[in-house]
Amino acid sequence: MSTIQVKVPDIGDFDEVEVIELMVKVGDTIAKEQSLITVESDKASMEIPSSHAGVVQSISVKIGDKVKLGSVVLELTETAGTAATAEAPASAAAPMPVAAVATAPVISVPVASAAPTATTPAAAPAIQDVSKAHASPSVRAFARELGADLNKIKGSAEHNRITQEDVKAFVKGVMSAPPTVVQANGGGLNLLPWPKVDFAKFGPIETKPRSRIQKISGANLARNWAMIPHVTQFDLADITDLEQFRKDSNVALEKQGIKLTMLAFVMKACVAVLKKYPAFNASLDDSGDNLVFKNYYHLGFAADTPNGLGQLAKEMGELAKLARDGKLSPAQMQGASFTISSLGGIGGTAFTPIINAPEVAILGLSKSDMQPVWDGKTFQPRLMLPLSVSYDHRVIDGAQAARFTAELAAVLADMRRVLL
Repeated sequence: MSTIQVKVPDIGDFDEVEVIELMVKVGDTIAKEQSLITVESDKASMEIPSSHAGVVQSISVKIGDKVKLGSVVLELTETAGTAATAEAPASAAAPMPVAAVATAPVISVPVASAAPTATTPAAAPAIQDVSKAHASPSVRAFARELGADLNKIKGSAEHNRITQEDVKAFVKGVMSAPPTVVQANGGGLNLLPWPKVDFAKFGPIETKPRSRIQKISGANLARNWAMIPHVTQFDLADITDLEQFRKDSNVALEKQGIKLTMLAFVMKACVAVLKKYPAFNASLDDSGDNLVFKNYYHLGFAADTPNGLGQLAKEMGELAKLARDGKLSPAQMQGASFTISSLGGIGGTAFTPIINAPEVAILGLSKSDMQPVWDGKTFQPRLMLPLSVSYDHRVIDGAQAARFTAELAAVLADMRRVLL
């Protein structure tokens, strides 16, 4: 058996062209006329075929190389029955058939990525081995421009050949799929596809569309849950005395049309504790390398004000009504630095609230309940409020979270601590 050099044949009126795709590797057994590489000029993409059949021993070019007439592409050992095929000098050889296609306009598919800096060279794009994909040069060029991996596309034509319509359908499917969560450093979540189940096989079903709010909030919640390492700290606050004070105060404030809720007291207590633990009122910046500390306290849908609990309760009531009526303005739904999620009016003993990015913590309130509490001598009935604080473990550690939650419980047990 002899070793043959396979060279670039006459490819037309081009001095040099760039190698953009390697279609074989060392050790492959190739047939005569099988495509070896794809080259591209400013006018066309072309596949260079092999002049001989055999086993690839070495490859002389790589992605990005410039080649021209007579450039060695690879060396191969001829297989039986082909040794008699003489190789004419490249300059004298008749032009070989070269598959070519005019380059179509580039279509950009937006992806999340970080721009290269002056000190960090841009990473070379990943090279896809599409040598086994059955597609024409024009389809290969079209797929390459769209960033579509031919290995993931099932051909619909004869012998599973991939058509341009197959590429379009694949790209359309990717673009219409739920967005992949991408982290700040560019890493993504490689999740299994959502299971497809024909529920009607097991019994009667009824399909209803999700509401607009569910669709919007659902995407945000999924992103936040996937990207933020959640940990939840649980505690109980003794609000027996605070609840009595709230009831007494409402009697006095009744003529003013103000009704204090327990949530108003919790909000006031949260501001006091956030001032003591500023990391809970902070946010990570876009890079994830810096922590932004805020000198304001916006709690959920209300803001801390210097006008006391009465003003806080009044604003909270007004905003709650706007929310129920669907009339909140965009400005009224933005700028929160810490969120309170209250399920106290419904029930439950504890839950894990999902952090509202870019915040780093959220407080969940469950239904208060009378419980026997040991006072050192006997059990006393005390009204206990369950607290659930979810926090971003990249910013807040467990000890900080335990102290924050304990301090909040202590403030709610004795609101005079707000003055300290």
